[in-house]
Amino acid sequence: MEAREQEFLSGGCLCGQIRYEIRRPFLFVSQCCCKDCQKATGTGHTTIIGLPGGQLTMHGEPKTYTSVGDTGGKVTRHFCGNCGGRLYTTGDRPGDNVIIQAGSLDDPEQISPENVIYAKNRISWDKTDPALPHIAGLPDRRS
Repeated sequence: MEAREQEFLSGGCLCGQIRYEIRRPFLFVSQCCCKDCQKATGTGHTTIIGLPGGQLTMHGEPKTYTSVGDTGGKVTRHFCGNCGGRLYTTGDRPGDNVIIQAGSLDDPEQISPENVIYAKNRISWDKTDPALPHIAGLPDRRS
């Protein structure tokens, strides 16, 4: 298998205290420009990988912070309590799915975004790939 198609990908926090593996297939890979992601990352967007929770294996215990997202549901961010490195998100809207922070992968080149979501909140100085579909809000991912 070529590097982009490896079945298992690994990642972790900045200090290495927390590690994880994720398994393909993924539900989606998106760049998210929502205001919550902007606040949580301190930049214009984050790249996220959606997958069923059973495809995530954790080594270490992350800390959490829960807030209310744009849809009105709870959003829980999981991060290292030592270095603060963001790892993944859970919540009401993704249900049993988890949303991995692509920047926490050991090799983020192994994934490629397929669209930009919450494009209505994109900041003008934050450039996203114009060739990707730009969706104003959150797409319907029930299919």
